[in-house]
Amino acid sequence: MYIKFNLAAAKQNEKWHSDGVIYPRPTWLGEELLGRLARWCVAIRKSEFKSTLSLISITRYSVLYQALKEKYRDMVKVWPEVTDPEKFVYEDVAIAAYLLILWEEERAKRGVSAKQSFVDLGCGNGLLVNILCSEGHPGRGVDVRRRKIWDVYGPHTRLEEEAISPSDQTLFPDADWLIGNHSDELTPWIPVIAARSSYRCRFFVLPCCFFDFVGRYSRRQSRKTQYREYLDFIREVGQACGFHVEEDCLRIPSTKRVCLIGKSRTYPPAAEVGVDEQRTRYIHSRRGLSGGKPLCPVLQAAACNADHPDGDRALGTRAQCDLEVAVPECGVEAQAGGLWLPGFHPREKAERVRNCATLPRDFIDQVVLQVANLLLGGKKSNTGSPQEGTWKTWNGGESLSLAEVARQLDRVTLQRLKQECGGLQTLLRNSHQVFEVLDGQVHIRDWRRELQKEKPLEAKRGPSLEAFKTRACWFFTHHPDGCVLPSASCPFAHGPQELRPPRPPKKKRQAP
Repeated sequence: MYIKFNLAAAKQNEKWHSDGVIYPRPTWLGEELLGRLARWCVAIRKSEFKSTLSLISITRYSVLYQALKEKYRDMVKVWPEVTDPEKFVYEDVAIAAYLLILWEEERAKRGVSAKQSFVDLGCGNGLLVNILCSEGHPGRGVDVRRRKIWDVYGPHTRLEEEAISPSDQTLFPDADWLIGNHSDELTPWIPVIAARSSYRCRFFVLPCCFFDFVGRYSRRQSRKTQYREYLDFIREVGQACGFHVEEDCLRIPSTKRVCLIGKSRTYPPAAEVGVDEQRTRYIHSRRGLSGGKPLCPVLQAAACNADHPDGDRALGTRAQCDLEVAVPECGVEAQAGGLWLPGFHPREKAERVRNCATLPRDFIDQVVLQVANLLLGGKKSNTGSPQEGTWKTWNGGESLSLAEVARQLDRVTLQRLKQECGGLQTLLRNSHQVFEVLDGQVHIRDWRRELQKEKPLEAKRGPSLEAFKTRACWFFTHHPDGCVLPSASCPFAHGPQELRPPRPPKKKRQAP
């Protein structure tokens, strides 16, 4: 490979004004960039993951994905959940396209025409089940909690509200495939359930959050990323269950996009009894290797990874939580119920809100005032007559780290906040009108700068105008210098006389 750079020509170009940033200096282009380009072109990059779509035909996948995307694009318009419809609709479309091509190629290889049946464990919003059923595959989805979107699907989509606990009562002998798409605490169990359901049952898992058979998965080494190590663990589970396990990388908008597939067994059907004894020994060998004692069902939900903020598939949360709270061991009770390993707890049916939104209003107001006083340098907030501030005298306070703020709060307050996912940081972020939290630093929000960032009121969208003056201005009531903005400019009400009743939320259009 030969790359030539004409330095003289670059210097003579009248449009070239080298600033070292937007327009690089010619010396850097000739002496640095070309050498790097040459090295990059010949370098062999080693990746710890397989190339994308390595197990199926990329051409057929691309054609099918575009067709499915066009066919199911209207789901975005009728999505009733709080999650981002475009992300979840198109992600499930991509996963469905992958499975449909995988199954099509499997039928061709086996010389059969009947479409494979499936069960999606932890199906969440159920869209993947809906697509696969609509494309002619008999199947159903099971999840611990019913979703609003389930009512949108037709009668051909079979979705069941049920908690799955790995036991002899949760086998699926009639299913060709078991699917675990972000199935969280069920992920390591899916190869086991597939292996014990029937010899012909296969599995597909797309791991996201890191769970062992009981509780969280605990890392064993630091040479690999946690994600790579967890994928290797799920592969090990599949192999211990007697599967040939293959790995592939999906084309989806997620950082967790590696799937593991068990399509065939490593042993003949006659050896099933002996292999199942090996499975049992392997499962019990994992006892005590998870990170701490078994988690209660609510805290299991909080262990989800930040890439998995999917309220439609799981109870995951972006915030962090104290995960060391444990539930009592239930060995005798579990064995009586037929559980394959005592200590497993499916997540609760009811989704508990743990984002500080359910805390008492007076408690939230007390913490907000206390933190505001800290930032204002001890200058007490007003509790009497409100006033409006001026550009010159308004006290914007200082910036403190979250740790510095936490040290100033009493133990009882911190303990109460710790019970909520995200704790102090979540409460301060929720108090958007008063605080700005950026890079771990907290400071008083200056609405002069906020309005400078925004478009004029005339250019704002409807919802922003509808919310105008529907909440009281905290600064007008509590800040020692009052609100920094005049009443006409402040989006919040300066006194009860300005308060407007909030408009009810618009109802989403239902599916035809």
